[in-house]
Parts: sequence; C-alpha cells; structure tokens
Amino acid sequence: MPLGRRRPAVFLDRDGTLNADTGYLHRVEDFRWMPGAREAVRYLNGRGYLVFVVTNQSGIGRGYYGEADVERLHRWMQGQLAALEAHIDDFRYCPHHPEATLPSYRQTCDCRKPAAGMLLDLMAAWPVDRAHSVVIGDKASDMAAAAAAGLRGVLYE
Repeated sequence: MPLGRRRPAVFLDRDGTLNADTGYLHRVEDFRWMPGAREAVRYLNGRGYLVFVVTNQSGIGRGYYGEADVERLHRWMQGQLAALEAHIDDFRYCPHHPEATLPSYRQTCDCRKPAAGMLLDLMAAWPVDRAHSVVIGDKASDMAAAAAAGLRGVLYE
C-alpha cells in the first residue's frame, strides 16, 4: 500500500488479547475468540483505523509448529472476521527465541516483543499516524514494545 493519507492504527497482540491464550496456539480447533474481540475489530475498521496483529510465536522456533500453521490460522481469523464485515489489515509474527531448539530461529532479534521491530515494520509499510495510534496487549512486553516504538500502550486485562 502506498504511503498516502496517514491514518490512526491499532496494533493488537493476539494471544490473550484477541483470543484466549491456550499456550502455543496454532490450530483452528483450539482457537477461542475473546468476548467482543471480533466486534471491536469491526468497530475500529468502521472508524477508519488500520488494524494490525503483532504476535510473538516462539512455538515455531521451538519446533512445536511451523510458519505455515500460523499463516493458516491467520487466514482463518480473517475469514471469521469477514463474516462480520471486519478485517485485520496486516499481521506480523516473530518466530525467533534466544533459546529456540531450531538453529535457524535461535536468535535475539529486533522483532520479538519487547523489541519494536514488528511495529516499526508495519509503520514503514503502511500510512500510520503515530500520534493517534495505540498498542493493545495483555503483557508487559507489549507495553515495552509500544514505548520502544514511540506509541501509547494500553494493557488489556
């Protein structure tokens, strides 16, 4: 998408914010939306916000599931949202972990929250109005990533 008129954005953590955190979620049959999450995405879409998902997925690096599993789950989420005329504009996930069992994912990177890499990447790719954007997540690492990116963070409890 070309950088045009800047729009406010909401960067949503996935597990524990949009859906119940069941631990290393990667299968549709284990997914449970948080109450009101789909409606909140539709509300944000209707008010002109860009809506993004930013999620640490160390289960990939630990060998529990693959990147294709995460991408399949995200496509399913989009289908669920589309049924309500809602959508996520873009997804970012970090498969890395400093103690990953798979060597190709064993690293300290700038995309794993609390680092801001996923947020910065989305802001470079989309016309985000930083001053009117927010990160919503359920962990201190989400709030730290927001601060590192110069965004306001809201802790979802």
